[in-house]
Amino acid sequence: MTVELRDLELLVATAESGSLTAAAEALYVSQPALSQRLTRLESRLGTPLFDRGGRGLVPNAAGRRLLVTAHHVLNELRTATEDLREMSEGRARRVRFTAQCSTTFQWLPPVMRAFRDRHPGTEVRFETVPDDAPVPALLADRIDVALVTKPDPQMERVDLTRLFDDEMVAVVPADHPWAALPHLTAGDFADAHLILYDAYDQTRIPSTPLPLPPGARPARITTMPVITDLVIEMVASGQGATVLPNWVAAPYTATRALTLVQIGETPMTRTWYLATRHGPRPPHIDAFADELTTHLTRPKA
Repeated sequence: MTVELRDLELLVATAESGSLTAAAEALYVSQPALSQRLTRLESRLGTPLFDRGGRGLVPNAAGRRLLVTAHHVLNELRTATEDLREMSEGRARRVRFTAQCSTTFQWLPPVMRAFRDRHPGTEVRFETVPDDAPVPALLADRIDVALVTKPDPQMERVDLTRLFDDEMVAVVPADHPWAALPHLTAGDFADAHLILYDAYDQTRIPSTPLPLPPGARPARITTMPVITDLVIEMVASGQGATVLPNWVAAPYTATRALTLVQIGETPMTRTWYLATRHGPRPPHIDAFADELTTHLTRPKA
């Protein structure tokens, strides 16, 4: 069995767009040619990778598993290529940055504008790290600055600056039974199908605690790559519910028939930190960390 680089590009483009026509446009190939490539790939693997229905192409369990590898390989290749180009051009002033648990960055533009004004010669590069685990990536010198919220057994080996707390909310279609409730209790999850980021896959060792109230036992959990738009579309199409930070989920309520529901009588929150490696850092990395801290310790909208 052989999986080629272009197979991984096909998989990612199709998962992100939801159709072969859009994926073909993104990859600059014809739709029939891309369809044939997908058919051959699924034949070689011995399993379909997408559910085909009225809502387009949606990755199934096999597709989601291969997507994890595809994102990792393609990001590693992109990073290595950019590193080599920088080496050849003699450029070194860069900040490699990642944020855990989200692909939504509406808070980022003012940070970038302020940083560019103060440090116009420094490039900020956004990185995706394996398993949504930035602390090991920091320690391996693959990134320089990270926003983290999940516990990690190596947390004590990095410097942490507390930034803000955010509320975790349930996201459901507007006609879902939960939409009429003032808040959810652990018992409300008994019959629930939850769609969560694959960072919450409980088969991982160590596993990340589920973002649920104590004692909650969902009937079913489906995990997906950390692609917020994909999770939202699954919920909007009635496939299940999800749990997201309020500030990540709220913008989608303007364009989707979705409702955000408080979890617990007291809102369920989590704490975000800025993480960097121990020891002295180049001035431009310290400056970017300071810019993030200044903006993100303000009250969030």
